[in-house]
Formats: sequence, C-alpha cells, structure tokens
Amino acid sequence: MTRIALIADPHVHDCDWSPSGSGLRLAVRSYAETSASTRVFNESLPAFRAALDRAAREDARLVLLLGDLTDDGQAPNIRAALALLDEYRTRYGMRFLATPGNHDFFAVAGRPQIKGFVDAMGGAVIVDSATLLDAATLGAEPALRMMEGLGYLPAPGDLHWETPFGPDPDWSARRHDVVSADGLSSCAIIDASYLVEPIEGLWVLSLDANVCVPRNGARDLADPASFHDPSNTGWSAVLRHRPHLLQWMTDVAERARKGGKRLIAFSHYPVLDPLGGASADEVALFGATGLARRAPPPEVAQAFAATGVRVHFSGHLHVNDTAQDQSGLVNIAVPSPVGFPPALKMLDADACGMTFRTLPLTDVPGHDGAFGAYRAEAMCEGRQPPAASRATDHAAFLDHHLADIVMGRYLPREWPEGMAAFVRQGRLADLAVLLGHSPAAAPDGSMVDFACDWYRLRKGGEMALPYIAAPRLAFYRTLTLRRPDADPSGLVGGFAALLRILHAYLYRLPNRDFRLDDDLGVAALQGRTVRRQTT
Repeated sequence: MTRIALIADPHVHDCDWSPSGSGLRLAVRSYAETSASTRVFNESLPAFRAALDRAAREDARLVLLLGDLTDDGQAPNIRAALALLDEYRTRYGMRFLATPGNHDFFAVAGRPQIKGFVDAMGGAVIVDSATLLDAATLGAEPALRMMEGLGYLPAPGDLHWETPFGPDPDWSARRHDVVSADGLSSCAIIDASYLVEPIEGLWVLSLDANVCVPRNGARDLADPASFHDPSNTGWSAVLRHRPHLLQWMTDVAERARKGGKRLIAFSHYPVLDPLGGASADEVALFGATGLARRAPPPEVAQAFAATGVRVHFSGHLHVNDTAQDQSGLVNIAVPSPVGFPPALKMLDADACGMTFRTLPLTDVPGHDGAFGAYRAEAMCEGRQPPAASRATDHAAFLDHHLADIVMGRYLPREWPEGMAAFVRQGRLADLAVLLGHSPAAAPDGSMVDFACDWYRLRKGGEMALPYIAAPRLAFYRTLTLRRPDADPSGLVGGFAALLRILHAYLYRLPNRDFRLDDDLGVAALQGRTVRRQTT
C-alpha cells in the first residue's frame, strides 16, 4: 500500500516578512481584507504546518501540493513555504510534488499587488508593489525556478521523469506559443507539467492547467495587463491553447496501462463540476459572479476522459467534493487549510483501488497569532472586534470567517436583492410559510443561519455536517424534497431554486471517507457503491 497526502491551496503568507520600506515590523494582513476574501492570510503558515504534521503522523511520505502554494507568488512567501517544506523533507524524508496554481505566479513578468496590512497599533497600512518590489507577484520562470525542487525537475531516486516535450528538464525546452483570440499576439510560455515515478509502480502526473493567454492587441508582454487572468479559465484554456497536453496524457495513460503502473493525475483546476453538479443552476440563479462560474464546461470532461486518465485531484475552489461523469471519470476536489472546512485528504492506494480519508484541521498551534491585531484594528476603526478573533480553534475561526463573507460579500454581491433582504430580516419560520409549510415545521433560527448553512454545505459537503444543528439540517432536507414549482425570478421561485441546489449539496457522492475501486465505483467506507453523472 502507498499512502499519499493531498494538500490543496495552502496560500502561504509569511507574517514575519517585513515589506521593505513599508515601516512594518511584521506583515500582518488586515481583517478588513481577510473578511472580504475567500481565504485567510495570517493563519496560513500555522495551518500548513498543521497539515504537514498530520501527514507525518499518518506516515505519508509522498505529498501532492495541488496549487496555490503561496498567496500571491511573492518571493518572500515562496521562500517561507520552501523553508517549511525543507524542514519536513529533512525530518521525515517527505517528497513533495506540486502543480502550479493561479496565485503562484502570473504570465511572463508577474504583476503588481496592493495589499492591506495593520501596524503594531492596529492602524491600516497599504503596501503597493509599485514602490515595494518584493510585494509583487513573480512571473512564471522566476517563480518556477525557486520551486524547482517540488517535482518540476527530476530528483535522485526517481525511477522515471518526463515532460510533455520529452526528458529534457530545462525550462527552455518546455515552452510553447500561446496566441490571443484575434491571432495577432503571441507569447512563448512555460508548460510546467511533468510525469514522475517516485515509487515503483506509481506514476504521478502533474498537469499545468494554469494558462495565461495574451489579450487581443497585446503588444508589451512585460505588461501584466496584456494577459487574461487564468483564474476563470483553467482547463478550458488547456483545450484551446495546450492540445499537446491532452495528446501527451493519452500516451501516458496507454503506457501506464501496458506497463502495469497505477496512474494518478492532479492539477489546480477541476475537470468536473465540484459544486455538487449544481453550478449551472447556481449561475442561472445568481449570475456568473461567484465560484460557480469557474466550474468547467462539459467539453472539458469529454476531452479529459478521452485521454484515458480516469482519476484527477483538484484544488482552486476550496471545496470538498467527489464528482463522477457517465464515462467514469472521477474528480476529487480537496479543501484548503485556509478556507472552511479546513482539511487535507489522505490517499491509500492498493492493488485494487484507492481509499480516501478527509482529515479536518481543527487544532492548529498558533492559529490565534493575529487575533490581537484584529482586535486592535477594530478598536482603531471604532467597531466591535470580529467574532472570529475569539474562536477557540482554527476550524471555528474559519466558520466565523465564512459567516463574515456570506454577509459582507456573497449576499450583497451575488444574491438577488429581494432574496438578500429576506435573509437579513427573516426567520426560518418565515421561509417555511413562504414555501407553503406551517411555521411550526421550522426550528428556531434566522435566515442568516440558513444562508450560512447553505454555504457550509456548498463548500464542505459531508465535512459541514457537524457545524449545522440537527433540527435545521432535518428542516432543510424536508424543504428540498417538498419545494414548490415557481418562477425563479420571484421570491418563492428563487428560494425554491436555492433549495434545488441545496439538495445537490446534501446528496453528493461520498466525499469525506470513501473508497474508489479500479472499476471506478465510488463507495462510502460504510455504505454502498453509488454512481452519478455530475456534468
């Protein structure tokens, strides 16, 4: 049996980094920015360390890093992440294999960053990389050169290593042209994909789906404005701009089959809808504003499945999900240590299949290191300290953080105005009446509870269940099964559509602890085999 730890999106931010010339002794990000973000910053290094500690306790000596190793690809944060990995490599003999994420670097020359920090008294400090160059995101090649030891180059002891272009690991041999949609701008860009056999019989395929594409009319390719942000494209950009990658995957899958190798593949971006298969319904309700717009279209799954690669691990959306399409292709979405629910996954591969366990990161030593700064920041601004700054553990902190972004980001930015107002003002009994039920059918609770629970289940799947009171959960299950059929443009129809999506979240494929057999049956470890189309 081979045990592998899967860690997605650690988003390492080093609070001990002092941005040059800023006057800051520590680089503590403000809670104002934290509460508006889908990830947290100052807690990232303690959470990443806790994930590595858990991997060590589980005797996992191979760790796959599924992109966004750092928060925004700044050299100081890359150095901090690599120093931590070097510590675990030395102490435990761990081998780390990575794939690039959209926060790890940008295009050829990088891009500027403007970040909000707090000083020792809680005062706001803005750090602009236009004047503080170490705060800028690096371009692809300098960032990858720093991270070469994470599988991007062959290591002593590897039984096999190659790229889509052959065995030459030099970055100059791993470039291809990416052309703008109008065909007038072209850029030679690195494809950092690689195949490695770190353990006899195991082939690990790292797929670089982080494609920066020139904009129409782009002339100065050193200007970050000349490139589209890859965050929203992922595998769709691979289909258009890296067809060589799919051809190589087909060849790798065939060679693995003939050679009796177990092949596992990972990239930063999902190849199947990781939001319970309900992303299209969410976009129809909320518009293309939230995470659902980043779900891959069906043609991605079709092209990926055609290569013969059957199992894929992804990060990017900070969700916990198992998805499978009609072809049998499986995408396992791994949650992040810095978003709700904080966790990593543990994979045990044996002769007949793979067993997965999702391990929560609740106890994180040092998780409260920035809490004093958050309270000082609130005092400076004349407001109450955030509830998150009183959290007793890391998971509780991220649960509070989720509630903050629901109220401060998701409701005002994404929800129809009438639905958002109903959430701010209503009780669960009001929802029951709205949908044609008796108010007595509803447990005590507010519509804010409902909205937060909806997002908990959206992001966490089975991992969210301990955070939702049992009476509320039972109420939601009843509502999803007995929802009215109404025009989704109205208030009743909007909440009916929301409950249809919630039904998909509640009845996902097993996604906490489950078994994936080689015939691609997905089964809960104490349940029956289930198959479901999710695209």
